[in-house]
Parts: sequence; C-alpha cells; structure tokens
Amino acid sequence: MNKKHNFSAGPCILPQEVFEKSAQAILDFNGIGLSLLEISHRSKDFVAVMDEARAIVKRLMNLGDDYEVLYLGSGASMQFAMVPYNLMKVGGKAAYLDTGTWAAGAIKEAKKLGTVDVVGSSKDENYSFIPKNYTVGSEYDYFHCTSNNTIYGTQMKSFPEVDTLMVCDMSSDIFSRQLDFSKFDLIYAGAQKNMGPAGVTLVVIKKEILGKTGRENMLSMLDYSQHISKESMYNTPPVFPIYASLLTLQYLENNGGIAAAEQRNEAKAKLLYDEIDSNPLFETFCVKEDRSLMNVSFKLTDESKKEEFDNAWKAAGISGLNGHRSLGGYRASLYNALPIESVQVLVDVMKSIK
Repeated sequence: MNKKHNFSAGPCILPQEVFEKSAQAILDFNGIGLSLLEISHRSKDFVAVMDEARAIVKRLMNLGDDYEVLYLGSGASMQFAMVPYNLMKVGGKAAYLDTGTWAAGAIKEAKKLGTVDVVGSSKDENYSFIPKNYTVGSEYDYFHCTSNNTIYGTQMKSFPEVDTLMVCDMSSDIFSRQLDFSKFDLIYAGAQKNMGPAGVTLVVIKKEILGKTGRENMLSMLDYSQHISKESMYNTPPVFPIYASLLTLQYLENNGGIAAAEQRNEAKAKLLYDEIDSNPLFETFCVKEDRSLMNVSFKLTDESKKEEFDNAWKAAGISGLNGHRSLGGYRASLYNALPIESVQVLVDVMKSIK
C-alpha cells in the first residue's frame, strides 16, 4: 500500500500499530473466535477493555478517584448540551470564551438552557487570536473554554484562574501536551481528533460537581450521573471506537507518555512554522503567540502559485492539507501519530515553490 502523509484534521492519523491490532480484533478478538464487532458489550472480554480504557486516561492525566471517566456516543457536539444541562443551575448562568466555530456552537446550545455571558471573543478579528485579560467570578456556575481551535490554528497556551468550575473542550489537542489536568472540573473530547476513530467522546469529570443544578426529572441519557453509575454502559457503547482509543492510549503510554508526545509535537510544529516564517510565499492566519501545535492553518501570499503548490503536495503523497471551507488556505494537522518525516516532506514541497 502506498501510505500517504496524512495531515487530515479529523478523522485523523493513528499509529500503524493501532490499525493492525484493530484489524485483528475485528477478525478474531482475543482469540475467542468472535469479532470485536459481534461480542456482547457485557462480556468479560469487553468489560476488561472498558475498565482499562477508563483507567489509562486517569493514569495519563495523573488524576485520582475523585474523577470519573466516561466514553459516550454522539460526538463532542453533544457535550455542548450536556455540560449546561448538568452544570448550569436552574435560573443560573455560565461564562464562555469564544475562540472559534466550535466554541460558538457550545455557546449557542448553552443559551437554550440558561444565561450565557461571553467573557472574551476574537470573532470580530476572524478568531485570529486567543482573548486575554478577562475575569470569571463566582457568580457563574462554570466557565467553558476550547483549548485548541482546529479551523483557525490557535491554541490556549495557559488557562485562567477562575472562581468557579472550569470546563474545557480539548477535542483537538487532548494528550498532546502536559497540563495540570486537576485544574479542570470537566474535560471532554471527541476521539477522532487525536486519540481514536470517530464515534465516541471522552468525558473526564470531577464527581462532586454533579447534582447541584436544582433540575428535576433529569433526562437519563443526558445525565452524567446515570452514565457514571453504569460505568459508561448505560446503553450499548460504541465498542470499536472505544477499543481503538484504548490501543491509541496504550501506544502513547508505551512511548513516553504525554511528556514525550509534547516534545515530538513541538519539534514538528517548529519545523513547519520556521518554514512559513522564512518563506515569503506563506503566512499563517493567526498571531504568532497563539499558534497551535496541533493545527497549522496557513495560506499563500501569492495566489498565482496555488496550482503549482497544490500539484506539488499531492504528487508528494500528502493528503488532507486543504483548509477548512470557512477559512480557505491550507491546514496541516500535526496530531500525535504524525511522524516528523511527513512534516519534512511538506516543508520540502514548500521550499520547492519559487
């Protein structure tokens, strides 16, 4: 097979080892003569998968028993509704940071359940920077932010001190850099950006924050407490994406953990940004201080070179480089599994355009 250099923003590149083990599990899982796709989610073989998939997250994040790990369906966008449903008090309000399309989507859903104050936004400047110098007081039920913005190529380099709960959508940079994860009361992430295939969403939540909204007769499928009580199997879970996510996290753990991944990701990003900064034909969409290590969004300064550049990167075996339809240009996603050799191929192509 002619393997491509996969810069797709999601579903994303995964380690080859994960593909191989996942493929074997589909044919014969654990040597039991059945496919992973046909066994019961209540079987001891899959219960063991779920138990380890939950445990490894807490090991990687260095979190204790006061946190619970959930694997849920419906994508990270479902969390736009589940977060306010479970955390916003009846008649209460929440603070949101508006840093891009997905943050705006979260704000839109939260407004359907209560009052939302946008404490900072870069929308008026096409989300080209991360807002700073805002405050979040105790009058809010929680503060919501998005750590990395796949479309615009920005990333929060630090997180504010707030006098309320901290909620973060880490869909596109989870497990890519070292953080004090205990600073967050709830973290959620769609798997398909950095830790597995589409179809499952990771939720990491401090248990003590639940059950305080005053909301009666909670809808069971939207109630974190229900999913916690059933250990992520309140209903049939997305078995294959959870297994593939476990394999991905095991690969991460066995290759130096988050600290080593961060070093690799910084090296990849530096290689590409250095070329963009030194090559007059290219420029980024965002300010330098807020550049993402995961998603490098950039554009040509001379559109007459577009056909030449497009033909060159496609001929080099590069895939998934087109920018998001709302922004245009190009986007190179540098997720954990992307080797630096692929970045070098892209850089060499950029150097070849005259």
